[in-house]
Amino acid sequence: MTLWSRLPTIVRAVLAGGFAAAAGSLPWAALVKANTKYFTSVPWAVPITAVYLWLYWKYARGFWYPHSTSTARRVNSRTNRVPDEAWGTAIFAGVVGLVTVVLLQQILTRMVVLPHQQEPDISQVPFFTLLSWILMGAVVAGVAEEISFRGFMQRPIEQRYGPVTAILVTGVLFGFAHFGHPEVTLILMPYYVAVAAVYGLLAYFTDSIFPSMMLHAGGNMLGAFDLFTHGRSEWQTPAAPAPLIWDSGTDLSFWISCFFFLLAGVAATWAYINLARATRPLRLNLPDSPNLIITKK
Repeated sequence: MTLWSRLPTIVRAVLAGGFAAAAGSLPWAALVKANTKYFTSVPWAVPITAVYLWLYWKYARGFWYPHSTSTARRVNSRTNRVPDEAWGTAIFAGVVGLVTVVLLQQILTRMVVLPHQQEPDISQVPFFTLLSWILMGAVVAGVAEEISFRGFMQRPIEQRYGPVTAILVTGVLFGFAHFGHPEVTLILMPYYVAVAAVYGLLAYFTDSIFPSMMLHAGGNMLGAFDLFTHGRSEWQTPAAPAPLIWDSGTDLSFWISCFFFLLAGVAATWAYINLARATRPLRLNLPDSPNLIITKK
């Protein structure tokens, strides 16, 4: 028995997911930082990252050495095909879930002072270069973070401790992973845990990261465009800061936000229940490992 196999499942999952997240995102961070200093007129970091991300994707799916980990990588990465009949239900559930998170943020902005993300100086960056960076950054986040957090980290914890524990643990670590940004503090932890729950439930019910990967990348694109065009962080939904209810008291706007949040929460719950029903026959017909959908490459 190796030292790795002696470690508790949750420790192995966290280490594997953390390594996968770093391997997927740090090369892009280094390349785009260099691209901001050298030959900015050409987004040369993008094609290099695209090649690297393709290799990263293939390796996560079980290709190449060491062959002893090939099956584990393929299974835990959750790069499985989503059945055609489940795609629409999964995307709808994810979208409604993200809308619920946005409405939650509207309430939180009236209860606590959220940090403001520093808007980067893009005055000297050509439009095409900036657009290329935004698109590639969103794709890197969608691929690397979903493979690492919803795949390598969440799936083994699910098998051992169940989906609730897996999503909570993954959500907290997903939040801490964003602490590399100086403006991110513990006050944003509910936001990241909520987002992780939206993506984590999609991965759990479909045993695939494809729905969450698409929504994650799309959300990052919209967030980046909003930051560059309006100077507004992804967690700051109001266009202008509103007074805290502790100072001004509750008003009609606050209660309207609460109403729509509860309405969206009910809709999201209904959507995920429908997703669970749609994928239940698939889960019942799976092999011994629960929620394992193996498809041909």
